[in-house]
Amino acid sequence: MQNKVTEIQITPVKPREGLVGFASFIFDDAFYCSSIGIYTRPQGGYRLTYPIRKPSANNLHIFHPINKEVAQMIEEAVISKYEEVAAIF
Repeated sequence: MQNKVTEIQITPVKPREGLVGFASFIFDDAFYCSSIGIYTRPQGGYRLTYPIRKPSANNLHIFHPINKEVAQMIEEAVISKYEEVAAIF
């Protein structure tokens, strides 16, 4: 099976502490991912953050990519869509 990211939705926000938007998408036509933060990088470009829950002193990761190839594929697809949407505003 070929990994793919589809139905990417971007919600831009007023920039604050590097946060410029949120993303959601469908992964491999089987898994819906949402509440992914899009942040600017100090050296330029963007990075993604995945949702966590902080019930105590420790962070619990809700979901995130577990290998570099998938993480990079998701990042490229989401950032490309963000740049497309941001160009409209």
